[in-house]
Amino acid sequence: MIPYSLLDLAPVPAGLTVADALRNTLDLAQHAEEWGYHRYWLAEHHNMPGIASAATAVLIGQVAAVTKHMRVGAGGIMLPNHAPLVIAEQFGTLATLYPDRIDLGLGRAPGTDMATMRALRRGRDHADGFPGDVVELLQYFDRVEPTPQVRAIPGEGTGVPLWILGSSLYGAQLAAHLGLPYAFASHFAPAALEQAASVYRQSFQPSKFLDRPRFMMAMNVFAADSDEEAVRLKSSMQQAFINLRSGRPGPFPAPLDDISAHYDASILAAVEEALSVSATGEKETVRGEIQKLIDLYAPDEVIITGQIHDHSARLRSFEIAAEVMRELRG
Repeated sequence: MIPYSLLDLAPVPAGLTVADALRNTLDLAQHAEEWGYHRYWLAEHHNMPGIASAATAVLIGQVAAVTKHMRVGAGGIMLPNHAPLVIAEQFGTLATLYPDRIDLGLGRAPGTDMATMRALRRGRDHADGFPGDVVELLQYFDRVEPTPQVRAIPGEGTGVPLWILGSSLYGAQLAAHLGLPYAFASHFAPAALEQAASVYRQSFQPSKFLDRPRFMMAMNVFAADSDEEAVRLKSSMQQAFINLRSGRPGPFPAPLDDISAHYDASILAAVEEALSVSATGEKETVRGEIQKLIDLYAPDEVIITGQIHDHSARLRSFEIAAEVMRELRG
């Protein structure tokens, strides 16, 4: 049976506040646990008015505190922005407070612009040291003998599970080499999905962390009680994607009744390509589209995202997605 998980970007809807977005995340997490989601991941982004999860470890702790058994983690932490020791201490603290519930997904991209990277006191060259930083993190979480000079306390001995995240072959190759699970960002960058999955599976080297490949595929779901309403809800994500690509990020937009009346067809076609790993519609439509994606890529786990402006509509979308996944597993 394929586990299904949830990726939340903590969107800040236009007309609402960051405080509203954070309350919505905590509410969604509690519902997600009731609906059977296996993991609840949050992503690190900086200097983006439409995303409230910049202090990712802090928000993970809040989500873990209001849930009971669902795994909670980062999808992901952008490691070039941080010293590995600091991340080991943060997630070691979380793992100590919430044993066997914390995941740490790691990305190589900065998740922000160059000016913000400088404000984070990290430079572009840190991305080149990503493999070494991952290995350093693994060592901090291990119980090393003899005792090293620098230790992560809390963190040492917690064995926080690490995932490599990516949207290219680089992450697939690194995850395979280190024997770690791999999650592909197909919800916004699907071009290399099939090739990355193949490279990861074929190159995987068993390790003390994992004896066989574990491949997670991300997908968008925009579900509603009718196909027409789902298409309308999706238009918020389409607008946000266009705004980001054009260098105008802002609060998460309200939906449009007819997005084609507002944007050029070529722009919308490019957005559709980026969001092609998606299921949009009422329950039966979504079921068919999810089944096609699972049949095509055979993931070991699916992580579902779906940014929707209205919180109640977002809850309903994730509820429908969970119903579909339970029925497909059954």
